[in-house]
Amino acid sequence: MPEVRASDGVRIRYDDVGRGETPLLFIPGWCSRRDVFRTLLPRCARRHRVLCVDLRGHGDSERGEGDFDSNTVLDDLLAVLKASGARRVVPVCISTSGDWALDLHRELGAARVPHLVLLDWLVTEPPPAFSSILRGLMSERWGRARDELLETWAHGVENEDVLRTLRVDMREVSEEMWARAAREITASQARHGTPLRALAGLNPAPTTLHLYAQPDTQDYLEEQVAFSATHPWFHVMKLPAVSHLPSLEVPDLVAAGIDALVSGQRTTLKTGPHLGPGAQD
Repeated sequence: MPEVRASDGVRIRYDDVGRGETPLLFIPGWCSRRDVFRTLLPRCARRHRVLCVDLRGHGDSERGEGDFDSNTVLDDLLAVLKASGARRVVPVCISTSGDWALDLHRELGAARVPHLVLLDWLVTEPPPAFSSILRGLMSERWGRARDELLETWAHGVENEDVLRTLRVDMREVSEEMWARAAREITASQARHGTPLRALAGLNPAPTTLHLYAQPDTQDYLEEQVAFSATHPWFHVMKLPAVSHLPSLEVPDLVAAGIDALVSGQRTTLKTGPHLGPGAQD
């Protein structure tokens, strides 16, 4: 397995598979491992080079000494890109790891980060319940808050890969890491506002595709469609899935969406009411 030494000597490990001039960079979210992409990776590697990273302190990557924050993770990702020799990259991010995709674009510019793929990120104003869970994760009731979050995500899910990730893998993550995740997500919200607002602040903005399944409400889709109408570089596709982990649940559709975005053939994604007008050229 390839690895790179971060600036403080910590080993960051990642997969490097497939071939292609512009690799996809798979970035898992806080408190999850790179194998959250395990069903998507082989599908994408048929047509693209894929770099799939374990974040610092997760999976096979080392944790290092002392505390770290989102900026540390960004530096780790930049080190991976440098070691890989990639000049251009397309980040593919689950949930709040989208913050690092935006940071990579800010750091490297549109020429090197021309596209973003966001998977099931809450891109509008978060509901009070989510903010309450973040506060709980930073308190003595962190375990109860974690269980509430994971069981909410598991509701109605039958896919065994998704359930194993939520009920086994993510439950093994330490209290310290859950608290760090909540702290960094809260700080990003305070600094940049909603993801849609943060995306609108990028200049020039990268072509962005949001593939999501939850929340399954009409107003959530309509808000994104309205955003795409005034920001034509933003594309949204509602997936026929029930979980927050489409990379595990519907990997064929996610891979097809990524292919269409990267190839510039976004009209191939048209699936009637699931797409906002921003997904059509």
